[in-house]
Amino acid sequence: MSEGSGAAWGATLGAIVRPEGVEFRVWAPRPERVELVLTGPAGGGRRVVPTERDGEYRVARVAGAGPGTRYRYLLDGAGPFPDPCSRGQPQGVHEASEVVDPATFTWTDAGWQAPPVADLIVYECHIGTLTPEGRFDTAIGQLGRLRDLGVTAIEIMPVSSFPGYWNWGYDGVMPFAPAAAYGGPEGLRRLVDAAHGAGLAVILDVVYNHFGPDGNYTGLYADGYLNPRHQTPWGAAINYDGPGSSEVRRFVIENLLHWVHEYHIDGFRLDATFAMVDASPRHILAEIADALDQHRRGDRRAYLIAETHENDPAYLRPTAAGGYGFDAVWADDYHHAARTIVQPERQGYLANYAGTAPELARTIAQGFLFEGQTDASRGEARGKPAREQPWHQFVYCIQNHDQIGNRAFGQRLNVTAAHADFLASSLLLLLLPQTPLLFQGQEFLASTPFLYFTDHNAELGRLVTEGRRREFAPFAAFNDPAVRELIPDPQDPKTFARSQLNHDEAAYGAGLLARDLYREALRLRLADPVLRAARRSRPPLETRAEAKAVLVAIATAEGRRVLVANFGDEATFAHPAAGRLHLALHTGEPRFGGNGLAPRAEADRLIVPGHSAALLRAE
Repeated sequence: MSEGSGAAWGATLGAIVRPEGVEFRVWAPRPERVELVLTGPAGGGRRVVPTERDGEYRVARVAGAGPGTRYRYLLDGAGPFPDPCSRGQPQGVHEASEVVDPATFTWTDAGWQAPPVADLIVYECHIGTLTPEGRFDTAIGQLGRLRDLGVTAIEIMPVSSFPGYWNWGYDGVMPFAPAAAYGGPEGLRRLVDAAHGAGLAVILDVVYNHFGPDGNYTGLYADGYLNPRHQTPWGAAINYDGPGSSEVRRFVIENLLHWVHEYHIDGFRLDATFAMVDASPRHILAEIADALDQHRRGDRRAYLIAETHENDPAYLRPTAAGGYGFDAVWADDYHHAARTIVQPERQGYLANYAGTAPELARTIAQGFLFEGQTDASRGEARGKPAREQPWHQFVYCIQNHDQIGNRAFGQRLNVTAAHADFLASSLLLLLLPQTPLLFQGQEFLASTPFLYFTDHNAELGRLVTEGRRREFAPFAAFNDPAVRELIPDPQDPKTFARSQLNHDEAAYGAGLLARDLYREALRLRLADPVLRAARRSRPPLETRAEAKAVLVAIATAEGRRVLVANFGDEATFAHPAAGRLHLALHTGEPRFGGNGLAPRAEADRLIVPGHSAALLRAE
C-alpha cells in the first residue's frame, strides 16, 4: 500500500481498509452490546454484524467490505450512531459514516519539502468563505496568487465535520472526517497535493479542547472523553488526566498522525491550548510533540503552533528540557498593541493596552508584552519572559479570524483604521523578524466582513443567536437592545454569504496597490540577508519610540536594517544607526498609492513622515 495509506503508518481507530476487507474498531466501554450496522453507498442491503471485545474496544472484521461502505453502531440496541473516528460523513454528522481508503488517492508531491519554520509566512483562510463556492477544489484556484503574493504556507481553519453547511469549524464533532460541505476527504487531499505543487505548506487548525454541541456522540460510547473536574469556556474539559484518559490521548495523537500520513498535512495550529487541561506528569502537549517527532512522514516533523494567551515559554522549550516542544505560539500581545495604536479602542481585553509607541516598541523587543504583570481583564498575573527564544517562534498578526469575527459586525482593521495607518501596520508586520500571519483578503483591503456564522438545528440556533447578542450587552455601544438586534444573526444564510471574499477587489484601485505593497514586502522579507538571519536567531532588537512612531534596528553579521512605522504626525529619531541610510521600501511610494513622502536622513537624525512606514539599509 502507498505511503498515505492508513495501514502503512499503523492506524488503529475507525474503519481501516485491509487487503481482506475492512476492520472496524471503536472505543466503547460504556455499552454492554455493540453491533455494527452496514449498508451500501445508497443505503441499501442493511446488515448487522456483532462485534468482539478487545479490552475496552469493540472490533469487527468484515470481508468484502470496502471504500464507500456506510456504517453505524447499535449501542445496547439504541441507535444506530455514527463512528466518532469516522473518516467520512457524506450526509452530515448525524448520518452514517463512510469507509474511506486513503490508498486510492494518487499523490504527486513525492519531492515536496516543507519550508523551515523560520521561513513561514502564514495565510489564514476559511474554506467556506475563501471562494464563492466554498470548496476545497475551488480553493485550489487561489494557490497561484498566494504563491505569487509571497506566502509560504496556508493555514486552514478547522475542516473536521460539523453540523449544517456553514461553520467556523470550531464546533467540529468528527475530528477524522473532512467536512462534506467542503468536498470531503478526496477534496482535501486534492487541495494539499496542489498546494505542495504550488510550493505552499499546509497548516491545519485543529481543536482538542472541546467537542461541538451538536452531533457529538462520543459520550454514548465512553464516559471517559470528558473530565468534569476541569472546566473550560465550553464546559467540561476533554479528559487528558482522569480515568480513561490514556484512550483519549490515543484518540488525539492518532488524529494528528492521520492528518500527517493520510493527508500530507505539514503542520498544525492547536486551538486554545490553555483549555487542554492536564495535571498528569506528562502533559498531552508534550506527548503530541514527541509522537509527531517519532512518526514523521518526511525529514521534518510537522509544525506545531499553539494558540494561547498564557505567554509561557514552556511551549517553546524542547520536551527533553521539560517544555512542550512547540515551534511557535500566537503572540496576541502584538495584535493588541498594534491595534490600539491605530484606533482608540479600549474595551474588553484591549483595556489592558495603552495604545502607545513605547508599548508597541517594548512588545516587539521582548516578543511578549505581558511577562508576569497583572492582566486586569483576568485579575491575575500573566506571562513569563521568553527572551531567549528565536524570533520566528512568535506569530504576529494585525488581524485574524478571532479579532475580526468576534467583533459584532465582523469589521476588518483595514475598514476601521485609517488607510495609511493600515499600510504602515502591514509593512511593520511583514518585515519584523517574528513570523507574520495574514488573514484572507487583508492583502487587498477586503471590504467584506468576517462574521460569526453557524447552521445549527432550530433550537440550538436560537440559543446561539440570543447568546451572540447577549455577549455584547456589556459594551457601551450595545447598551440599547434595539442596537443589539442589528448584530447579524449567525443562523441567517446571508451572514455566511456576506463573509465570502470578493476577489474583484484585488484587481483595481486601492486593493490592487495594497496587494503590490504586500508582494514587494514579502519578496524583500525572504530575499534580504539581514532579515533572513534575524528571524533564525535572537539578535537584540534596538527599539525606540517617539510620539506615535516606533523604530526597530535589526543588526546581524550580514548587516543592519532600520524599520520605522509612524502612526501620528512627522517624527524625528536621533542617531538611528551608524553610517548612511538608504531607503529599501516605504509605504509612501506612488506605486503603492502613497503621497511620495519618504523618510529623510539628515546628518544625525532620521525624519519619518506621518502615517507611514519604511525599511532602510544602513551602511
